[in-house]
Amino acid sequence: TSFVVDDLDSDESWYSELLGFEPYFVREAEGTTAYAEFRIGDFQHELGFVDRRFTPPGRGSAELGSALTYWAVDDVEAAYERLLSMGATPHEDVTERGPGFVTASVVDPFGNALGVMYNQHYLDVVESTKGS
Repeated sequence: TSFVVDDLDSDESWYSELLGFEPYFVREAEGTTAYAEFRIGDFQHELGFVDRRFTPPGRGSAELGSALTYWAVDDVEAAYERLLSMGATPHEDVTERGPGFVTASVVDPFGNALGVMYNQHYLDVVESTKGS
């Protein structure tokens, strides 16, 4: 997943605080940070941020797109409250989707939708890949 942002330094700093670590890859262009990437989760998925100046016209419009990335967390309520305390705004409150599946989502301070989830099915898949 890559988010298009207007202020990459602020975005990078906010997500570094949220995640508890710095991006593992940073690319500079024209004397400024153009791209920063974190690796997160059980499968080390990409969470990238690209400066709007380096994207094709129309990408990363001011309105939220249809894609919503969810991060697996142990405690959705705690993660949601932490995101809100860090300046994110509610997108969808904590919602139970079914047995063992809870989600919530926010809009980060930079206009990107971000979801958190607890999903027993996901945890079962992670467990099944151990030792592979």
